[in-house]
Amino acid sequence: MKKFYIKINNKKILCSERDSILNVARKNKIDIPSLCYHPDLPVKGNCGLCLVEIKGAKKLLRACSVKAKAGMEVKTNTAKVVKSRNLNLELLYAEHINKCSTCVNSIDCQLLKLARKYKINASNFPKRKTERKTYKFANAVEIDGSQCIDCRSCIDSCQLLSGIKHLELKGKGVKQEIVPKGQKDKLSGLAAKKKGFACIYCGQCALHCPVGAAQEQDQISEVETALKNKNEDELIVAQIAPSVRVSIGEEFGLKPGTLVTGKLVTALKKLGFDAVIDVNFGADTTTMVEAQELIDRIKNKKPLPLLTSCCPAWVRYLEYYQPELIKYLTSSRSPQMHTAGLIKTYFAKRNNISPDKIKVVSIMPCTAKKYEATRKELRFNNKDLIDFVLTTRETAFLIAKNKIKFNALKNSSMNNILSEHTGAAAIYGSSGGVMESAIRTALHILENKKLPKIDFKECRGMKGLKEASIKIKNRKLNIAIVNGLANFQKIVDHIQKYDYIEVMTCPGGCIGGGGQPIPTNSDIREARMKALYNIDSKKKLRKAHENTYALKALHYLESQKIDKQILHTTYSEKKK
Repeated sequence: MKKFYIKINNKKILCSERDSILNVARKNKIDIPSLCYHPDLPVKGNCGLCLVEIKGAKKLLRACSVKAKAGMEVKTNTAKVVKSRNLNLELLYAEHINKCSTCVNSIDCQLLKLARKYKINASNFPKRKTERKTYKFANAVEIDGSQCIDCRSCIDSCQLLSGIKHLELKGKGVKQEIVPKGQKDKLSGLAAKKKGFACIYCGQCALHCPVGAAQEQDQISEVETALKNKNEDELIVAQIAPSVRVSIGEEFGLKPGTLVTGKLVTALKKLGFDAVIDVNFGADTTTMVEAQELIDRIKNKKPLPLLTSCCPAWVRYLEYYQPELIKYLTSSRSPQMHTAGLIKTYFAKRNNISPDKIKVVSIMPCTAKKYEATRKELRFNNKDLIDFVLTTRETAFLIAKNKIKFNALKNSSMNNILSEHTGAAAIYGSSGGVMESAIRTALHILENKKLPKIDFKECRGMKGLKEASIKIKNRKLNIAIVNGLANFQKIVDHIQKYDYIEVMTCPGGCIGGGGQPIPTNSDIREARMKALYNIDSKKKLRKAHENTYALKALHYLESQKIDKQILHTTYSEKKK
């Protein structure tokens, strides 16, 4: 690729013709603001904040859409640039109804940060969009039109990352608005089959929204009320997902991938939680249940491929858009549900407390987990196993709201029977982690001997579709790992060539979940992923079936004849 030099603010910089001015500037730590730009999505150039002055150009140009050229001279902070940028920022702020004091995204909000940084006068223009609707999707995600700045990142993330065309821009000028697509539109493909589009609750729209217009449906006040009004005979338990421990630190200024499990436990206990439990324990049980089902399907020639079901947005996609594939889904519940089920049974029994006296709060990287927690198919004794689900962002907001200085906290341990886990559980938060964990256990059972290899690196990485053949006994296990739901369309017409398929809706898996800190991009996802594999590599026990505590818990469920109710579930076609 041809390399050449340009100048930005008189600084000589080497770049290539593929680089935009904005990318070159950011790589070299030169500040150019932007709201509509995100490296995961196509360049749109509609916020007007990345304006720069280029020598020889008759007008200011958008740095996100202008490619570098040899000899180009760029200025980012001239009087003309500052005036135009600030005016555009004021106009954008006038479009956005200020709800900062109660907005979960106020920690991450790029618009708020820019308004403070450039000291804009937000009162120069009248507020617009005060009559816009808020669209709620199940109990998971919502889009508040009164906060929207029409950057369209939600539309792009829905269509291009999740492969769902649920959102669209309607109207013109001041009346244009992001809305869910109606059933009367002319439809094609899967949507035509279903006579309409449906949200799958993945939250990628929220993760890519720069102003908090798209966000999770907040449960912070409900959790606060539960903690405040807790009775003496009640326990409120938090359970932490694998990926949260390597991402929540970003909300407090730490580098992506920083492991903060101990600090998070301390923060949750300061908030009033009686116990903190590790969903990694549930991940080990999920691995054993799913690996056994894979073996059973192979040995007894049952329908293959086996499809993973850990991702509730993926399950929602199948149940609505392609119900003919439901028969391939594993019956195993997800780690969140397994852990919650064990809390309300095994943990309750060991601590001599009624399950009705325990409230479970899940700390998740995912907005769809809110939906999963309320599914009727996942109840036990006709009651929800999980009371509330907080995303990573909500949890950080709650910690900050209570003025807990996160970075200064000392580490605490979970100190309970449901905190033990293997390295196989830690990697569940990463694309390919579920597959690799299950293979470690399935191969051990099938080979009936210690495995010479447990690092299946063919499962790892950020590639959209990963494929491999793994030798087991006298046959090969053909696997596929779909990283980002849109990539499922690459294999949907020939899934029978595989024995086992993992699908994660969000790019990178849970580390790139819709409830994770903003910004989340490829570099940040890779740092989080690396941190999870680092946890795995340092664990003495790295195969799920080596978790003797999890084996005892499974034995307890069997002895009580509730193993099928706690560990398994069913799926069915869903309507809009």
